[in-house]
Amino acid sequence: FQVRPRNPRGFGALPAPAAMASPAVSPDSSSHEALSSVNSAPACSPTSDSENLSPDELELLAKLEEQNRLLEADSKSMRSMNGSRRNSGSSLVSSSSASSNLSHLEEDTWILWGRIVNEWDEWRKKKEKLLKELIRKGIPHHFRAIVWQLLCSATDMPVKNQYSELLKMSSPCEKLIRRDIARTYPEHEFFKGQDSLGQEVLFNVMKAYSLVDREVGYCQGSAFIVGLLLMQMPEEEAFCVFVRLMQEYRLRELFKPSMAELGLCIYQFEYMLQEQLPELNIHFRSQSFLTSMYASSWFLTLFLTTFPLPVATRVFDIFMYEGLEIVFRVGMALLQFNQAELVQLDMEGMSQYFQKVIPHQFDSCPDKLILRAFQVKYNPKKMKRLEKEYAAIKNKEMEEQIEIKRLRTENRLLKQRIETLEKESAALADRLIQVASKIAIFLFSA
Repeated sequence: FQVRPRNPRGFGALPAPAAMASPAVSPDSSSHEALSSVNSAPACSPTSDSENLSPDELELLAKLEEQNRLLEADSKSMRSMNGSRRNSGSSLVSSSSASSNLSHLEEDTWILWGRIVNEWDEWRKKKEKLLKELIRKGIPHHFRAIVWQLLCSATDMPVKNQYSELLKMSSPCEKLIRRDIARTYPEHEFFKGQDSLGQEVLFNVMKAYSLVDREVGYCQGSAFIVGLLLMQMPEEEAFCVFVRLMQEYRLRELFKPSMAELGLCIYQFEYMLQEQLPELNIHFRSQSFLTSMYASSWFLTLFLTTFPLPVATRVFDIFMYEGLEIVFRVGMALLQFNQAELVQLDMEGMSQYFQKVIPHQFDSCPDKLILRAFQVKYNPKKMKRLEKEYAAIKNKEMEEQIEIKRLRTENRLLKQRIETLEKESAALADRLIQVASKIAIFLFSA
């Protein structure tokens, strides 16, 4: 691969990194705030894997952390200048100095990720731990398009050649897709307006997928994932990545009409809640606050309808490398962080808290959320055991339903048999009365 980063809408090459603005930021965010929220990382690593890295690799991580520190300092300086008319000359100097250092470090990051992309196979095989660390710190926005495609092996898919033909076909899901498109990122500039380019390409990708996978067709919520992809890459590439995510990342099972996989995820998450936050679990139960009421959207949209885009995109970076595990981790981290407040609220209060407070707690520091997420206890073996338990429960429920259905069928057949016998008895009684009448007439005549 030769690095050819793309802009948010996928048209043409991008300028040098210092002039970039994050594509995954609301229109009213400043470029400094965008860089800080997309690329920031705490001084401590989000994972203990760094203990096993070589000195050179640790030096690379240290450079990234220094860049993030300067990004934050630069962002604060700019906000301070913009927010007050009485700024000293020293603040202007410090801001200028931070920006200068930042440009050098940002250039180093550009070179590093360019090397990663061009040497992708080697990094995946020989430098996996360092790659994981770097992804957890956030993929630079100008590299997300190519890195996401590489992570899910969507760079050379045969289905890409079918895309233009699929758009010429009609789908039974078209009305549903059109209805939901206006609700997908309604405040984002790319998707604003009924005739916007964003809405048109989003419709194209969703329609094409509904034709490729007729069992799933279109499921509400999936458009948010496709919308995020379209902010990073052209529609053909977004289509290929979405197909791969559905096939290889459990998303297809989540979006099937039965949504059996969503039931499994909720079951596993409830177990983690009961084990790690028993007091909160008891409070939720006492208020009839079901896990599905707040966690379903986490799994179906990967937090894209929960957090602002800069934070949600950081979670999505990790999802592309580590799968659904990050959804469990972030979800539990949110509950741990807010347990003290939640146990004081009733059902209505908790609903409002999940909608209005939780989404914006990590706007200024997404890395705090990532750090807490990787402090959550997550046992893959236990999750596998829970998967078997859930399958056994569902199989038993299915057997019971089959037995109930069989008994109902037998009951219906017995009722039909009884009705038939009653009719036959009535007919026989009528026949006997007729015969008795004839005998009586005969005897009377004799």
